[in-house]
Amino acid sequence: MKNIYKLWMVLFAFIAAASVITSCTKENAKPAAASSSPKADKIQPDSAKGGDILTLTGSGLGEIQSVVFEKGNVPAPFNTVFNTGNALIFRVPDTANGGKQNIIITNKIGKQVLVSFNVIALPVISTVSNYNFTGNTEITITGNNLADVTLVKFKGFNDIIDIVSQTKKEMVIKMPANSTVPGAPLEITNATGPVTTTQVFENIDMAYKIFTDGYGADGWANNSWGPATISTTVSKSGTASFAATYGKGNWSADGFSNWWPGLASKPEYQYLTFWVKGASQDYTLYLTADKRPKGYGNNDETTPLTIPANVWTYFKIPVSTAALWSTGNTLNTLGFWIKGPNDRDETFYFDDVIIVNQ
Repeated sequence: MKNIYKLWMVLFAFIAAASVITSCTKENAKPAAASSSPKADKIQPDSAKGGDILTLTGSGLGEIQSVVFEKGNVPAPFNTVFNTGNALIFRVPDTANGGKQNIIITNKIGKQVLVSFNVIALPVISTVSNYNFTGNTEITITGNNLADVTLVKFKGFNDIIDIVSQTKKEMVIKMPANSTVPGAPLEITNATGPVTTTQVFENIDMAYKIFTDGYGADGWANNSWGPATISTTVSKSGTASFAATYGKGNWSADGFSNWWPGLASKPEYQYLTFWVKGASQDYTLYLTADKRPKGYGNNDETTPLTIPANVWTYFKIPVSTAALWSTGNTLNTLGFWIKGPNDRDETFYFDDVIIVNQ
């Protein structure tokens, strides 16, 4: 036991001595001074996206004062602890502009070294003002890395979409006139490269219309239990919407009907899409239709729709989920029913109620 105790004491003394020596070495070491001829040999990696760590190696790299990405003069903050005479470690700033450019590295005495680098900053699409369009419709896209976008087109098609205006965070595009594209994602290309949107943009002129700026031309009409009308003061697209009012204390359904010839099921019909502007508070509406298993307006809760208050919300429901032709091949009514409302009459606005193939 005494031998083991002595061994532990010797080991502890050795560790303590090593710590003192290391501490003294660190205290006595001085940072490498700024050089009149700094040299960069290699940066790893040589292309990266915002937030990624870069390591620059070379000589005479001491006392670096600033790191700036050339496009837009975007500074890259760094910790001087990670700066020696032979290396500098820093991150690509999230705000860096995409594409090939120099990184300008300046030391304490104003000497600079330029490092060629490629910032990966693909377009990022966060929100869009509309998913539906007709010829010459303008759509606003928000996101990131949009200032250097040079090309917008429909994925898989040749139609070029005009860029009306653009900043780093926002871009306005103008859809082509007389386009025969039924619907497609957008391919957006900037200095870094192309991306394809997850959103599909639907051509209203090529869709089956139940309601757009008015009722569909082949027999659609109002089929509401409460007051409902075409509103020319509120719309998501175009100039009008379908304003449906649900009376206080009632369970009721508002919507559309087409008693003749009706809407026959077709294989190309893949999605029911529409916009809804909410009422004074959040509500749940339920999809209803005469060829769904429970019929029109009969307490069918299988497809609930959460409608936030006072804003437009987009819905895209697979036809298989909507079950519009579950009990027959011809649809005659389509609408939305509500439990209540309990406190007051409420009006919802519906726009671009269409059926599309993708």
